Amino acid sequence: MTVSPQAMTDRAENDPDLEVARTVLKIEADALLQLHQQLDGEFIKALDYISQASGRVIVSGMGKNGHIGNKIASTLASTGTPAQFVHPAEASHGDLGMITRNDVVLCLSNSGGTRELSDIIAYTRRFNIPLIAIVGKADSTLGRRADAVLLLPDAPEACPMGLAPTTSTTLALALGDALAVALLKRKGFNSEQFKVFHPGGKLGGALIKVEDLMHSGDAMPLLRENTLMSEALIEISAKSFGCVGILDDAEELIGIITDGDLRRHMGATLLEMRARDVMTRRPQTISPYALAGEALAQMNSTGFNGITCLFVTENNRALGIISVHDCLRSGVV
Repeated sequence: MTVSPQAMTDRAENDPDLEVARTVLKIEADALLQLHQQLDGEFIKALDYISQASGRVIVSGMGKNGHIGNKIASTLASTGTPAQFVHPAEASHGDLGMITRNDVVLCLSNSGGTRELSDIIAYTRRFNIPLIAIVGKADSTLGRRADAVLLLPDAPEACPMGLAPTTSTTLALALGDALAVALLKRKGFNSEQFKVFHPGGKLGGALIKVEDLMHSGDAMPLLRENTLMSEALIEISAKSFGCVGILDDAEELIGIITDGDLRRHMGATLLEMRARDVMTRRPQTISPYALAGEALAQMNSTGFNGITCLFVTENNRALGIISVHDCLRSGVV
């Protein structure tokens, strides 16, 4: 049976499941606002410990907090702060050896009394390793022993029984993001460094620069402005970009000849003409430092069919050429 869009809208307005979902989001959003308002000097202290450490951030947590801890460690590592997750149960059976005196330990526990964390806590105290706590109770085993306490607000879990970790894990995850971004800002971590840690997928494609993809040197189709068109046609065919760039006596790019220019000048005398008589002056170009996505957008924005290549220039000098196919092959969208 097909249900009309209007019927679906009417049902959604009164659906009890949607009401439950909205309640969950409201509870968690209110808790995040409380967390925002209560951040204090302990957050700065935590940043200082991490910034001053020569080792890694060792993140640990049990159960749902373990999953959140894994994500925090991953976010830290991908934004320039070396980090590793150590499972607290495994730590008690040898993995404490993964923690060095140069590290900082970040433990997550809403109750602050998670039994499995006890050996990690004791290890940090024994070897004077800074311990940061994301915890719901300051007066708890973890809260009392930590060097910096990131206290979660006293907010209800979104679970109607108040049992399933929901609000508390959302808050811990948000605090992890806040730490990672604040550290990123402190270090001046930039998009070029981000690209090193994200070479694959859409993120990698989005950060590729034109200079990473351009063809340079002898691969560029370039000729002088007084070159005969008979030679220009050979150069266009040989370099396979469907165009040729035209240089003046000062080696500056002053024009381009494309298949469109050839069609406009097609005739019995074409082969005897000079490149300067056929070329389009002031061709579109792009900087080598622009993102490849910008080059693709520029090529797609020029008319109905767009253009397929751009010369890469700096101070009017041709450094390379990039094609739409180069961008697409590299995952640029």
